[in-house]
Amino acid sequence: MQSVNVRRRVVLLAAGAAAASTCSPLLAQGSTFPSRPITLVVGYPPGGSTDLTARVLGEQLARVLGQPVVIENVGGAGGALGAQRVAQVQADGHTLLLGSNNEMAIAGLVNPALRYDPLKQFTPIGLVASQPMVLVAGSHTGTRDVPSFIAKVKQAPGKYSYGSSGVGTALNLAGEMVKQSAGLFIVHIPYRGVGPLATDLMGGQLEYGVFVLSSALPHIAAGKVFALGVTERQRSAVTPDIPALSEAPQLRNVDIGTWFGLWGPAGMPAAVGQRLQAALLESLKAPELVRKLVASGSTIADGSTALASFQATEIEKYRRIVQQANIRL
Repeated sequence: MQSVNVRRRVVLLAAGAAAASTCSPLLAQGSTFPSRPITLVVGYPPGGSTDLTARVLGEQLARVLGQPVVIENVGGAGGALGAQRVAQVQADGHTLLLGSNNEMAIAGLVNPALRYDPLKQFTPIGLVASQPMVLVAGSHTGTRDVPSFIAKVKQAPGKYSYGSSGVGTALNLAGEMVKQSAGLFIVHIPYRGVGPLATDLMGGQLEYGVFVLSSALPHIAAGKVFALGVTERQRSAVTPDIPALSEAPQLRNVDIGTWFGLWGPAGMPAAVGQRLQAALLESLKAPELVRKLVASGSTIADGSTALASFQATEIEKYRRIVQQANIRL
């Protein structure tokens, strides 16, 4: 495992007791919480989509709860080190996880040595946002749409490669879903993050890649890569000109995204969990949060879906992909 790289940053000073007094009646329950700054753990280095989501959410949670929210980046093992840290802390609500499907749904399927149970060792608070991934082609390939991508790969099985941010990540599973749906033989090349993946793709060392939409947008806008389609069933409101992969008959079953949720450790007091759930719902309605996350390509959760059931359903969806592709760490 990689060493733990911890960086702390206070994303917003507390709004103060006056702001706390304006909270909804549900937030008034458990009035002793929070009694000190809240640590929001992110299992990745600063700068990625999970980190961005955490910082934007942290700003609003601090306003609602009247305490500073500190972002703690615990990078390593595809987000698993951060999740492991939160699973082991005191369950008083002052340490939370802003997690993604990598560490909270996929990791347990591909890593037998995982040191936590994503369903049993956490208190689910709520979904935050989701974002599609996007399949892109390097400009040197001459590929501009899904039909030409499928035709090119089928004409030369095993000749072409696609890159992702690592084995067992959501990007890897999205690529495998495309492969399985269209019956393609294309080689997976795992990278240590999207930075080196983008470098090789734009440098001509790699033909195709799967990115989280927000990470790909600058390269797409610059014409350095071509977007073939987003991985969710519907087009993104941010990029309505990019088709959904499912619009192609061969890929009609492709529907997978990356998502972000808020968890605490297992065993949190019910009043604390209720207060955090209400604070999350209030934060997700803040115009500044909506503006920033929508601009990054995210769809904001509306609070209608319970995180626990959603997480369990997603795990079963990923299980089929993992088993068919035999993905193991």
